Amino acid sequence: MSYVNSSSRTRPSLPPVGQAGDVTVRLADYSDAAALVRLAALDDARVPDAPVLVAEAGDQAVAALPLHGGRAIADPFHRTTALVEMLDLRARQLRGSDEPKAGLSERLRSAFRAPRVRPHAS
Repeated sequence: MSYVNSSSRTRPSLPPVGQAGDVTVRLADYSDAAALVRLAALDDARVPDAPVLVAEAGDQAVAALPLHGGRAIADPFHRTTALVEMLDLRARQLRGSDEPKAGLSERLRSAFRAPRVRPHAS
C-alpha cells in the first residue's frame, strides 16, 4: 500500500473563462431556456426565476444570476467567480436604476447639513 502526498499531485489547470475572448453580460430571453437548464443541471441547482442576467464566454452561457436576488448558477468546469461578481455588480446597477436619485441641490444640502446633537438624558 502506498500513500500519495496530496501536495505532490498536480491538478489540471482550467483557464479562466473569457481569458482568450470576450465576455458578454446581458438579460436572458426565451431563447436562453436550454442554456439555463444546462447550467442549472451542471451546478445541481434549479433554474432561476426571470428576469435573469447571463454571462457568455464566446457563444456559451457560463453563469447566470436572477436579477432580483438569489443564487447564481455557473458551469463548474470553468472558472466563473469573476463572472458571477460581474453579474452581481450589473444586477445591483440595474436594480438601483429603479430607485429615485437625489438631485444635485439635495446632495449638496445633505453634505453641508450640520449634524444634529441630541441632549443627553440623565
